[in-house]
Amino acid sequence: GGTACVVTGQPFDTAKVKMQTFPNMYKGLVDCFVKTYKQVGFRGFYKGTTPALVANIAENSVLFMCYGFCQQIVRKIIGVDRKTKLSDLQNAAAGSFASAFATLVLCPTELVKCRLQAMHEMQLSGKIIQGHNTVWSVVKGVIQKDGPLGFYRGLSSTLLREVPGYFFFFGGYELSRTFFASGRSKDELGPIPLLLSGGFGGSCLWIAVYPVDCVKSRIQVLSMAGKQAGFMGTFVTVVKTEGVLALYSGLTPTMIRAFVANGALFLAYEYSRKLMMKQIDSY
Repeated sequence: GGTACVVTGQPFDTAKVKMQTFPNMYKGLVDCFVKTYKQVGFRGFYKGTTPALVANIAENSVLFMCYGFCQQIVRKIIGVDRKTKLSDLQNAAAGSFASAFATLVLCPTELVKCRLQAMHEMQLSGKIIQGHNTVWSVVKGVIQKDGPLGFYRGLSSTLLREVPGYFFFFGGYELSRTFFASGRSKDELGPIPLLLSGGFGGSCLWIAVYPVDCVKSRIQVLSMAGKQAGFMGTFVTVVKTEGVLALYSGLTPTMIRAFVANGALFLAYEYSRKLMMKQIDSY
């Protein structure tokens, strides 16, 4: 599921990070795509793909594993047995709780990904003299400068994004599946309803938490050039100096990516899960 999400959405994610961190460099999505292609070529859209793959595979593995555990915790809290179907709201609460665990594996890999994606802009703006162009060089730079804890720059903003965001993510997904099922079992849904439900869930997530993600990207990227203020400090600085709309820079590529990538994520997740369950049942 995580692999499908990255393969389909990486170019849009790259544009999102660039526009969030350096909103004055780009007039919009098309301008960002054109300039990136002219300056760095097609490979520029896939900068940070390796850590993005690691991040998404790690995050979604932990997220969906913990989602199952958290559903059982919700069942215990409300006092129903293990096989009782949860409501869409209860599933949303379980997904929100599960995202806190996923954040711990996501934050370090996302920091490396964001820095690789915005490295060219950091050099252009003069914030750094020479950039690191490989995953290992970024990792080595973080360890040398800040030690192992340096990978957790932006952890508080990542948590602030993930916990409420995944409430809307799983809530939107389950609500959409309920709509398409129309009284039937959700497990009987075909690929198109699953794609649309996943896309709807992803869109709900990003609409709800986009300003928080924008602050997170700035903290993780700009901390390369020196000490960066925390979440509230960065948030206030952006609003005072650039206005509220700066917090929504890169929203267009994000919404396109959210629908396409999360549709692919849930489709791959549901079908791979069914395939694995058949293999288990055959034994």
